[in-house]
Amino acid sequence: MATLVPPPSKRQKLTASNLAKHQQDVPTAPPADLGEVRIQFVDRSTGTPQGDSVLVPLSQATTRNLALLVNSIEGRDEAHERIPYRFFVAVGEGGGADGDNDTDEIGLADGDDLYGRLAAASKGGKLPGTEEVIRVRTAPQAVFKVQVVSRCSAAVSGHGQPILAAQFSPASAARLATGSGDNTARVWDCDTGTPLHTLKGHTSWVLAVSWSPDGTLLATGSNDATVRLWDPVKGQLEGAALQGHTKWITSLAWEPFHAQQPGRPRLASSSKDATVRVWDAVAKRIDFALTGHKGSVSCVKWGGIGLLYTASHDKTVKVWSARNGTLVHTLSSHAHWVNHLALSTDAVLRTAFYDHTGVVPDGLEERRVKARRRFEAAAASSEGVPVERLVSASDDTTMFLWGPFGASAGKNVTKPQARLMGHQKAINYVAFSPDGLHIASAGFDNHVKLWQGSSGKFVATLRGHVGPVYQACFSADSRLLVSASKDTTLKVWEVRTGQMKGDLPGHKDEVYAVDWSADGKGVGSGGRDKQVRIWKG
Repeated sequence: MATLVPPPSKRQKLTASNLAKHQQDVPTAPPADLGEVRIQFVDRSTGTPQGDSVLVPLSQATTRNLALLVNSIEGRDEAHERIPYRFFVAVGEGGGADGDNDTDEIGLADGDDLYGRLAAASKGGKLPGTEEVIRVRTAPQAVFKVQVVSRCSAAVSGHGQPILAAQFSPASAARLATGSGDNTARVWDCDTGTPLHTLKGHTSWVLAVSWSPDGTLLATGSNDATVRLWDPVKGQLEGAALQGHTKWITSLAWEPFHAQQPGRPRLASSSKDATVRVWDAVAKRIDFALTGHKGSVSCVKWGGIGLLYTASHDKTVKVWSARNGTLVHTLSSHAHWVNHLALSTDAVLRTAFYDHTGVVPDGLEERRVKARRRFEAAAASSEGVPVERLVSASDDTTMFLWGPFGASAGKNVTKPQARLMGHQKAINYVAFSPDGLHIASAGFDNHVKLWQGSSGKFVATLRGHVGPVYQACFSADSRLLVSASKDTTLKVWEVRTGQMKGDLPGHKDEVYAVDWSADGKGVGSGGRDKQVRIWKG
């Protein structure tokens, strides 16, 4: 009689569960006897060399040490003077060696090292010698620092039902829009902590709010199956409601400012009716409808390279042409509903020509040029063409990293770059950091997890919430993260260490919506207690 392996004990099951929950990847340190490589640092925005080439021990060429070296070259030797840097090396032919024949450019995330990137890109495992110069492109990761929010500067009542959506104006933290179950949306003056406008017109819950990239229009989507456009300055409805959907609106996405035809902004809306509709926001008419999904469309994103991305309860993600609505790709690796999407370029597409300097170009064409330059600087580069990555989050407890999408992308984008596993329950929300280096995911397992934006590699689990986490968003400098939970609190995290930097109690019930302003000066939140709270440092 064959000997049967006994079933795992309760302790063995618990150990296996904890191992999957922690998902701790042990970093592989490079061997100590790798020798040295010659590095030439180059400013990514200008192409100007930063000092002379330097010899660096390959075993010590980590992102932290490279940042210290660049700061030293730039004359910032004191700790308080140093700024964090983001590094880019080429992958593909040449593996980042000197020359302009690089086929792809990938950023090094925290914890990456130059040895790992060169080893992955080199042919036959041969690393460059000291006679070759490795061109490492640099970009300041944070030219300004966002303060950790630590206090509630205003708690404002006004809505008569739970607050379901919240978003700051792309210009600053002065204006916050919220949507509520009381059938209204509101615009709040965050400087004084008072309501500015009440937007009445919907006949059911307002489920989504979205500012246009230039801040001149506010779109709201409702359970009444309509989309409405508002003047956020006057608080007035702009024309008739956009009608066509047969079920409630799930999400909204504006066409990027640099891609718009002058004077003709467009808006995409996704719905429970399994369709996405693209609207002309000026003529108040439909341009075209995307009808390929077989289940509720849970999320729509409008990319900066002329593509629309949609996620559905039919377990697929679809990629469409924003020019005529034709289907480009179907991404079908998930085993359950796809709940949310995030693009690596979301932050710059949302803010267009607005940035931390507060300098706004005067003319329309100058604004378009600045918006395009900001997008191209934020997007990764493949063969000199901007590309963007997509991450999808699902009820199957996994995420997939897709792309890069762009003019040179082939059919291989239908296969995910990475499968991100570690959550134990459905993933409700996912976000890319503004610098594209990290991904944050919020799940019903009470956890927020961090991942590398370029590879999908697990970074850390942020533990502190005692209820499902509904949303998470990064600060404008990508250093901090705020999360909102069913446990009535918001928590602020430091991305580099994964440590909690602030616990923000105050809400009396579940917190459904949270947003960090594009200028980094405030966080807005709302939830079941019907109260809007503004948080500042």
